[in-house]
Amino acid sequence: MNLNFMIVAIILVWIMVPGIAVFYSGFVPQKDVNRILFNSFLMFGLAGLLWIVVGFSVSFEGNFLGIIGNFKHLFLNGIDLSSTYGTTGLPNSIYLLFQMMFAILTPALFLGAVASRARIKFIILFVVCWSLLIYYPLAHTVWSASGFLAKLGVLDFAGGTVIHIDAGITAMILAITLRKPYEYNNEQAKGNSMWILMSTVLLWIGWYGFNAGSALRLNTQAINAFFTTTVAACSALMTWVVLEDIFKSKVSISGICTGSICGLVGITPGAGYVTAFGSFIIGIITAIGSFYFMNYLKYKLHLNDYLDIFGCHGVGGIIGSLSVGLFATKSVNSTVITNGLFYGGGLKLLGLQFTGTIFTIVFVSVLSIIIITILSKLFKNDVGVKRIIK
Repeated sequence: MNLNFMIVAIILVWIMVPGIAVFYSGFVPQKDVNRILFNSFLMFGLAGLLWIVVGFSVSFEGNFLGIIGNFKHLFLNGIDLSSTYGTTGLPNSIYLLFQMMFAILTPALFLGAVASRARIKFIILFVVCWSLLIYYPLAHTVWSASGFLAKLGVLDFAGGTVIHIDAGITAMILAITLRKPYEYNNEQAKGNSMWILMSTVLLWIGWYGFNAGSALRLNTQAINAFFTTTVAACSALMTWVVLEDIFKSKVSISGICTGSICGLVGITPGAGYVTAFGSFIIGIITAIGSFYFMNYLKYKLHLNDYLDIFGCHGVGGIIGSLSVGLFATKSVNSTVITNGLFYGGGLKLLGLQFTGTIFTIVFVSVLSIIIITILSKLFKNDVGVKRIIK
């Protein structure tokens, strides 16, 4: 039963990659659609093979200083795919494939930030460097039993730090360095409402594999994650309706789809740790935070995050990760050592979540800037790098 459940979860997360590609394509000018579709689907080959060659070993085999694994199992050499991985009860092959889908999805999330602004060879080298220097160490740090944030007690059920804050910060750095401010403001991209709606459906369905599958077995935590994922998306969607009606006097299909995605992002780190009521509140506050950033703050910061990748995944991931420190409870998941603030646990878990969030932001920001700085010198005729790395 658990194997069948995880195979379905793997397929659902797989669906999210074309889902995010079509979702982004629904918002951009026609000239950028093919590149977004191409870049996203390319990740199956690029990030997928890289995970097999080195990623799994570096992320989940061995340990060095609580930050990285080892390089002893390149091309999965020496790994018995039929044996059980750790305490998961799953064969190595299943656990590997599930984590592989996350390693493929995360770069697909942030590549929309550059669309046609970077050539394919830049994209390939950037994703390789980003995977090796950022994603794999972060996955080890948070999700490996020997990772230092995991040992510290930071909780991330399905990827608030490793995936959403990571992708959001990376997208923001790419937007700042490779795009001119507000380039799309006067272009009046019409978008495609049908693409936006149908891709939101794909993503929402895929998110059940993303969150419920992170329980790694069909148990009460998986069912709770399935339930809280639904509640948070619904409450965020309705919050977005209210916000658009108040501040824009017009409710849009793109808005309510964006709102539901923000809710899905916000609940991701706490899906298996919070109650239905907690997920309801998380959906509301994530929608409010993301709406404010997307419609006001990003313009004050002159950030050309025209697909609102940071506004959705970065802001949503930050709010969701901190919310674990407020709403996590042992009554939902016995692995929660200290309850969140609103369940009598005091400030301890909130402090740990704050530490994990700040570490992720700083770690991803610094290394992304370094990678882009080096690659921009190699491809100075291919990309328009500006501002912070001059």
